[in-house]
Amino acid sequence: MGSEAWEMIGRTPSYIVAVRPLRKGAITDFDVTQRMIRLLLQRVGVSKFNRPRVVICVPSAITAVERRAVTEAARRAGAADARLIEQPVAAAIGADLPISEPIGNMVVDIGGGTTESAILSLGGVVAIEAVRVGSFDIDNAIQAHIRREWGIAVGERTAEEIKLVIGSAAPTEGEMCAEVRGRELMSGLPKTVVLTPEEIRTAIAEPVGAMVDSVVSCLAQAPPELAQDLIIEGINLVGGGGMLRGMVERLRAETSVPVHLVDAPLETVVVGAGMCIESFEAGKSMFMGEWAR
Repeated sequence: MGSEAWEMIGRTPSYIVAVRPLRKGAITDFDVTQRMIRLLLQRVGVSKFNRPRVVICVPSAITAVERRAVTEAARRAGAADARLIEQPVAAAIGADLPISEPIGNMVVDIGGGTTESAILSLGGVVAIEAVRVGSFDIDNAIQAHIRREWGIAVGERTAEEIKLVIGSAAPTEGEMCAEVRGRELMSGLPKTVVLTPEEIRTAIAEPVGAMVDSVVSCLAQAPPELAQDLIIEGINLVGGGGMLRGMVERLRAETSVPVHLVDAPLETVVVGAGMCIESFEAGKSMFMGEWAR
């Protein structure tokens, strides 16, 4: 599971299959998701005799059917109760934003399968915009570009490495080219090509543009009083996708609003969920729907 499973992708014999049970923020394989949650619970010392209350962060775009699937998977995996919280709300709590005060706070969470923008005030969501486009779509765009332009097949892990090394949402200082090795489709032989940052920027323009558009759309929904706050307080960027080089500058240019990448963008959402569990009674209003029992 996790990093160990990621290392196996594209490198396994035929009798081992690496599975991604969650795509676009929704469960694609119920049984594997259930086993994954059970494994997570075992790692923190949960047994048959101490069934815990569980809080799960989910995309705000999740449907009622997908919501039931998540709570049911957690319950079958050994949770006594399962409660859901929207990822942007958990991110705002994890980033230590004053969401209970009458001040506009905006969070943009760019995850693997979804991008969510939310404006929060007085403990609730004032405006929210979610699209099922995330970091995995950037990886797919890089794979498709290399296949189309260079006639070379590269795996998911290689595409992610290209994104981390030379991927960017806007031109930045100190850019450099990267050598990429893959399998040529015509001959089937290994081949090396050199990719430029401009080329990759063009390749990922569509998914990055969709993310930026969703942020602009959410900002457009802000009431005038909160819009004034956002000009001062700015946008808080969380999630792994927010770490894409040039993303802060791109959002700042497109929205004319200050943009800050939080200190620990990868952990902000889960830290917020932990804080909700610790102050459970105080945070009840933040949860979605009813307890699953």
